Amino acid sequence: MVWTISVIGLGNAGLPLSAVIAENGHSVIGVDVDESRCAMINRGENPLPQEIGLDELIRRHGGRNLKATSNYEDARGSELFIVIVPLFVDEGNNPDLSIIEGALRCVGRVISPGSTVVMETTVPPGTTAGPVRGWLEEESGLSLGEFYLAHSPERIMSGYCISRLREFPKVIGGVDGVSGEKAFQLYSRFIPNLKKVSSSEVAELIKVMEGCYRDVNISLANELFLIAEELGIDFYEAREYANHEFCHIHMPSTGVGGHCIPVYPWFLIKEMERRERFDSVRLLRTAREENDGMIDFWAERIVMASLKLDLPLSRVRICIEGISYRAGAKGLYHSRNFALARLLMRKGLAVSVSDSLYSCEELEALGLRAGGAEGCHISFDPYALKIKYNL
Repeated sequence: MVWTISVIGLGNAGLPLSAVIAENGHSVIGVDVDESRCAMINRGENPLPQEIGLDELIRRHGGRNLKATSNYEDARGSELFIVIVPLFVDEGNNPDLSIIEGALRCVGRVISPGSTVVMETTVPPGTTAGPVRGWLEEESGLSLGEFYLAHSPERIMSGYCISRLREFPKVIGGVDGVSGEKAFQLYSRFIPNLKKVSSSEVAELIKVMEGCYRDVNISLANELFLIAEELGIDFYEAREYANHEFCHIHMPSTGVGGHCIPVYPWFLIKEMERRERFDSVRLLRTAREENDGMIDFWAERIVMASLKLDLPLSRVRICIEGISYRAGAKGLYHSRNFALARLLMRKGLAVSVSDSLYSCEELEALGLRAGGAEGCHISFDPYALKIKYNL
């Protein structure tokens, strides 16, 4: 049976999901505020060329059974609405639900009795059954039971979204039992490895827990790396033999960036602070501080390497070989590598940046000096954590 499914948000997560749904034979209406992106998709052009396998799917389905639009009215009549729009945190690390609220209120105006709405954006536990339900009921004039509501957090990785959607386990949970079963039956038509959990709150917490796990374990790796450096011990050799079935030490880094891992712990930290349960999140807060502080360590290392040259510090040319939050993923949200480059510039050092994902014009628009390692005395690869002398 062919369903009409609307996906709200055609970004790094929403567009691959839309393409996979279309590949499974369903009619997809993709809604996005970016009209130029919508036009590209409808021409069969892929706006995310770094996403493996997406080119072929967009060529095959774009403008056909995957139609992109900026008008929510075009989604009216869909059996299933999937909302996967961004959530940011403000300067105080509080979740900002304004984009989600705007999207949900627009969805509420076009849903019908019997429609199912599934949140995929990772949100603080309780959001789907609380604010999301309220916005939908206010705008639609319907009550839960006349429409169905569930949460199924995206569990993808930029660059590998298609394979993740086809192979990686995914969970879904309803705000009530009927919603959970309805959403599970719909999602099973295009997600092969799907597990139903008891509630939307459980589904929400699963994804947040995964982010916290990664953040804490990267923090542990960073701290062990700093200790090994202080003791003069090869961290990487020790890690190789420390890792086994019962122990997995992560790789150290310049910190943690992106929309996921550095954001999700704050959902729990802020909620526990609101409840005045400060002791419950000491580990999560410490991990956040540890990871964000790693750029200070690497800035000091780069300065110390510069001081070994027979030049005034102000004349040493330094190249940072990458500013994205992760190698191979174009994005600067919470990027510690971008933050490192700016920190060195604030210190008055002559810093240039090279990144294969960014053009010279894009780098200069960010206030950076574009230039490769060949013209610099020192280069730093933030993904491999390697400082090299070039001249």
